[in-house]
Amino acid sequence: QVQLVESGGGYAQAGDSLRLTCAASGLPVGTDSLAWHRRTPGKVRKLIAEIWRDSEQTAYATVVEGRFTISINNAKNTTFLQMNSLKPEDTAVYYCAARREKTDDVYWGQGIQVTVSS
Repeated sequence: QVQLVESGGGYAQAGDSLRLTCAASGLPVGTDSLAWHRRTPGKVRKLIAEIWRDSEQTAYATVVEGRFTISINNAKNTTFLQMNSLKPEDTAVYYCAARREKTDDVYWGQGIQVTVSS
């Protein structure tokens, strides 16, 4: 059974930093990437950062590029999202996801709230 558990969210002030962690277990063989998505109030969930497990290549949404950094541990089963220079518009529920491209499967964590005040 695939499980993705996020931690590290909470409250921050504009300009502060937070670090999210996603611990994954039970990942199927061939899981290609781990990623972070977020959903702001009233909007759809959007991909903001992704890291490929084999190459550790990364990709970012424009809105977070240069401020957020995604990384992965040596065991390739935990991903981190370092969020710097936080803005109130970063307030969202952040979701961890694991993707297997061959079967187009995506597994989701339950999400964690991040609230940034001005």
